[in-house]
Amino acid sequence: MQQDQPATEVIVVADPGGVDAVKGLGAAIKTAAFDTPNISAARNLGLLLAAGDVVAFIDDDAVPEPTWASRLTAPFEGPQVVAATGFIRGRNGISFQWRASEVDAMGMDHPLEVPADTVTLRAGTPQRSVKTQGTNCAFRAQTLRAIGGFDPAFRFFLDEADVNLRMAPLGLTAIVPMAQVHHGYLASDRRRGDRVPLDLAEIAASTAVFLRRHAPDAIGLGHERLIADQRARAMRHMIAGRIEPRDVTRLMASLARGWHDGLTREIIARTPLPESGAAFQPLADLGPRPGALIAGRIWQRAELIARAKQQQQAGRIVTVLCLSPGWRRHHQRFDPAGFWIQTGGIWGRALREGAHPGFATIDARAATETLRLSHFRPIS
Repeated sequence: MQQDQPATEVIVVADPGGVDAVKGLGAAIKTAAFDTPNISAARNLGLLLAAGDVVAFIDDDAVPEPTWASRLTAPFEGPQVVAATGFIRGRNGISFQWRASEVDAMGMDHPLEVPADTVTLRAGTPQRSVKTQGTNCAFRAQTLRAIGGFDPAFRFFLDEADVNLRMAPLGLTAIVPMAQVHHGYLASDRRRGDRVPLDLAEIAASTAVFLRRHAPDAIGLGHERLIADQRARAMRHMIAGRIEPRDVTRLMASLARGWHDGLTREIIARTPLPESGAAFQPLADLGPRPGALIAGRIWQRAELIARAKQQQQAGRIVTVLCLSPGWRRHHQRFDPAGFWIQTGGIWGRALREGAHPGFATIDARAATETLRLSHFRPIS
């Protein structure tokens, strides 16, 4: 609701409770109740409701920068572009969780080095293509429908990678570093909030389906790699004290169960999805708006938040910089009240790489953060 792209409709596909919560916002948001644990089927349902030329996807545990939609969709002005993806910041709101990568027919990622301030266009093949991360990706709707949308055989994991390889011969994929999303990890039946896995069945099942579809001659090799990678992952968590040895055994048993499921899961050739018959329903009051940065000390927090709420209600994109004494690293998040808040020491690092900012005054530190953040959202 703070996006600067004015022609944006929002579609929420969620469980009935989530749909009720969205309706309570009173905004013109399209909704679809869907309570089946299958992200591909959920996305296809959303695609059937989408009336725009470009459809973008984001997860329920992610928050976009205000410039996200406009930047992610801009490359589609070129008719050869069929997909786009952006950069993703992790739970501290500052470090990157995901930048750019390609995926191959074995489902393996290969990091890409791309310029951080320009759009990169890349062609792909059915064997290797740019990977669009599911929480920050967009597709030309007509092309996505033409390939049959997402494959429900991928209930979770590798669903967008499958789309990337199937779509690769049809056009270019844009990597848009400045189209950014902040992504947390909500707890689920598959993982804890700290990213510790609870069950590996769907990862294994989707891997088996992916190999059957894209690399049938390498299923054995893919299986061996899957076991080695997931066992190493589980052991790292055990060594770190997050899980016990018996949990490793349980996780590997779920992996074996999921692999068998994936080998027997029905794979149906994708046929084109129908065009959406829905009318385009953009949210009201979207578009560029002014920003405001409010900086102060941690003991002024209540006052800073009160000012932020006032500025947000006046229509501004608000960022609060709440600084404590010392060198504590910075964290940033979007508050449900409608503003961004960044906390940390006045001399603490925001970016995890590079030197400490030094002994800055609060005004100097605010100026530094204003310059950094102004690349992604309006500050003044």
